Amino acid sequence: METALPTVLFVCVHNAGRSQMAAAWLEHLAGGRVRVLSGGSLPAAAVNPAAVAAMAEVGLDLSTRVPQPWTEAAVREADVVITMGCGDTCPFFPGKHYEDWGVADPAGRPLEEVRAVRDDIERRVRRLVEELGIDPA
Repeated sequence: METALPTVLFVCVHNAGRSQMAAAWLEHLAGGRVRVLSGGSLPAAAVNPAAVAAMAEVGLDLSTRVPQPWTEAAVREADVVITMGCGDTCPFFPGKHYEDWGVADPAGRPLEEVRAVRDDIERRVRRLVEELGIDPA
């Protein structure tokens, strides 16, 4: 009997930094054992180049990703919704498991500061993988 993969949705304002990095970390660490979605309340035109560079340093490629809006369908599909700094524009549906991660916004920050954001997100995603009962890949 097959069981459905848990679905995690990462949401931030522009879907250009934090949520993209978190999605990449979860995809990497869960190794296909979690369905990963991300979106923004006001998606940017492109992923933050400093986020792309910081993730490339750890072997994760964000260069082909495109910021997307979060959708009602994505929220309904998600088992876990992780919000990161979108405040009142973050989606809320009763009955969902929500976590609000107080992660610094990498927008406009130099690469050395974005590395710290990347590392903070990695620690949080590792805890999430553990909470989901998945051995990191």
